[in-house]
Amino acid sequence: MMKSALTVGSLAAVMMTATFSVAGDWPQWRGVNRDDISSETGLLKKWPSKGPEKVWMFDDAGLGYSGFSVVGGTLYTMGSRDAVEYVIAVDTATGKEKWSAEVGAVYTNGWGDGPRCTPTVEGAHVYAIGGRGNLICLTAADGKKVWEVGLVEDLGGKLQSWGYTESPIIEGELVVCTPGGEKGTVAAFDKKSGKKVWQTSDWTDNAQYSSIIGVDHNGGRQLIQLTMQTLAAVNPKDGKVIWKTEFPGKTAVIPTPIFKDGQVFVAAGYGVGCKSIKVGAGNKVEEMYSNTDMVNHHGGVVLVGDHLYGYSDKGGWTCMEIKSGEVVWAEKKGLGKGAIHCADGMLYLLEENTGTVVLIEASPKGWEEKGRFVIDPQTKQRNPKGKVWTHPVVANGRLYLRDQELLFSYDVSGK
Repeated sequence: MMKSALTVGSLAAVMMTATFSVAGDWPQWRGVNRDDISSETGLLKKWPSKGPEKVWMFDDAGLGYSGFSVVGGTLYTMGSRDAVEYVIAVDTATGKEKWSAEVGAVYTNGWGDGPRCTPTVEGAHVYAIGGRGNLICLTAADGKKVWEVGLVEDLGGKLQSWGYTESPIIEGELVVCTPGGEKGTVAAFDKKSGKKVWQTSDWTDNAQYSSIIGVDHNGGRQLIQLTMQTLAAVNPKDGKVIWKTEFPGKTAVIPTPIFKDGQVFVAAGYGVGCKSIKVGAGNKVEEMYSNTDMVNHHGGVVLVGDHLYGYSDKGGWTCMEIKSGEVVWAEKKGLGKGAIHCADGMLYLLEENTGTVVLIEASPKGWEEKGRFVIDPQTKQRNPKGKVWTHPVVANGRLYLRDQELLFSYDVSGK
């Protein structure tokens, strides 16, 4: 059942301890616009031979693959310690823990235990989803629980093979996520109380692993999400489906959708590849292309200008025109499979097998390497089937990386 711990006294405390963000902050999965592109400038364009300076390492982040949000001098992530999952807050200046808050029992599977969600920070609150589907709201200042909802117990969500991996999104007064199942694929809650506002009765696919994006299009707001069967947009006011198109997923669908000028691009691994559609007048959907040139498993794709960048299981690190779907260049020898992030015109690439990090220009002209290093030390607790899967993030001049319980901060500010 939905649990609320909000009282008049705690509300007053929340108002007094609001967390205010600054330009270089990274408040949620894939950043302010959910495009995985940092707005920072003046960063290093080339690294020293041994890589950028390591500022600190925090060695108690817990097990799991959760990413980072960085707001107001605090980094928020998730991890499992013993049999419990936590949201963990770390001081970005010192690398010391500020607080940790229990989310629920640890999610376990053969690829590695623990949470996968990146916490979402807005104002005085942090929102996160545990691997078993516990949606929780905490105070950002001290981690006190405000409310909690069980996506499985309360909304009929169906737990998938890798657990809940989605990162919740704030849309106005709502927090929105994807429980999946017969009662509705997507659901919205009042962000202050946790009370359910709507659930998509006209869309009932099971949840997958992608996270929702919010866009302005055709005179209104649309929330776009991807499942194993469907790419669709819903109206945040009432949860009604605005448009829908088929997507032939296989095994798991993970990368976050990308939107530009009415065009939506999605990709998946397991040989599926990518698809792009145009949402025209009257929200009529027209397929632009589908191919297997961007078979992106879970390392993500970024759109810089008119070009997409990401790792494809077919051709390696790939640059593709978003409008045509045509490959501009591909590089497989420079670095193996992994995750991507963009800041100040540069791409930060993280290889999943070795923990090698490479800096290249985000350019359709080709692969031009500007530095590399290997994460050191690396965890001894990783599941044998697991890899270095947490996506890199640059915030306020720092590059953040993670290998299970080990969390790293590097200075890439150029200062």
